[in-house]
Amino acid sequence: MKKLLIFAAACLAASSAFAAAKTAAKAADAKNTPAKIEFIVVESEEYTAGRQDPQLAPGLARFLGGEAEVTALTYDQAQQDPKLANMDYSFLPLYLIKKTPDLRTKLEQQIAAGYVQENDDYLIFPHLTRTGVYREKEAKPGLLEVFVMSQCPFGAMAENLIIQAQQEGKIPQDVDIKLRYVVGYTPQGGFQSLHGSAEWEENVRQLLIAKYYPEKLWKYLEIRNKDYRSSRWDKAMEEAGINSKKIMKKFDTEGLELLKEEAAYGQEYNISASPTFLWEGKEVLDFGGVAQKPGLEFLNPALGRQGGPAAPTGSC
Repeated sequence: MKKLLIFAAACLAASSAFAAAKTAAKAADAKNTPAKIEFIVVESEEYTAGRQDPQLAPGLARFLGGEAEVTALTYDQAQQDPKLANMDYSFLPLYLIKKTPDLRTKLEQQIAAGYVQENDDYLIFPHLTRTGVYREKEAKPGLLEVFVMSQCPFGAMAENLIIQAQQEGKIPQDVDIKLRYVVGYTPQGGFQSLHGSAEWEENVRQLLIAKYYPEKLWKYLEIRNKDYRSSRWDKAMEEAGINSKKIMKKFDTEGLELLKEEAAYGQEYNISASPTFLWEGKEVLDFGGVAQKPGLEFLNPALGRQGGPAAPTGSC
């Protein structure tokens, strides 16, 4: 009998130890399981560029120490929810995170800097994606605006693809292409360009050529892009049949005003990378997106001139 009691006690102790270990394991698993972070992504039904990046929410969730749980809504669906109805949907996709005290604390610096907005229910990420759709902008049918930095290799690549398409007759007749320039400007600090003052000065020259010698702009770029960092822009103008003295006479007056207008226009669309493509005044696209538009396939860098290496995609 005594042996039986000892055995029962040992079994009870083992059972208790096993239960305790199991409870501890569950607690450890719960501690190591990432918390769910609830995302809402409001997308465009009409434009592919206005849909979510499937990698973005999971990546942001990992940064915040959790796991993304994403609900995708159309703009019309978002309007049916009183908590979502009065937000700024001028640019889609719009990313929202259900607000918790912990998440707000983690994003406190971003909120203070204005990168993240908030209301009672959500943390709001406007312009989280480089590509997207401006819902409320006026449509400009057939217009492709190409934003470049004049000394960016990827911007020059985009220009060269356009020049090649012009020479091969691949640009649709109903498509109008206009160059734009990525540049910053403040009255206090003047112009700021990624590749220095030589870049924004070249922007000015190209803007003046586009105004006074529009039929020679692309010829100038074909020549200039062979060595776009060269200081001998005057030789490129001469070879393209452009009066460089006429251009430079207007540099400090009309030219600088034109560049200020470019800075304001780029800021209006939140564009800071070269190249960026604005299609019909509404869709902001990169190389991958613009080359998927019917008629604009020539902007795929992999379809460069035969015999040359495939060009990489990218931006400055």
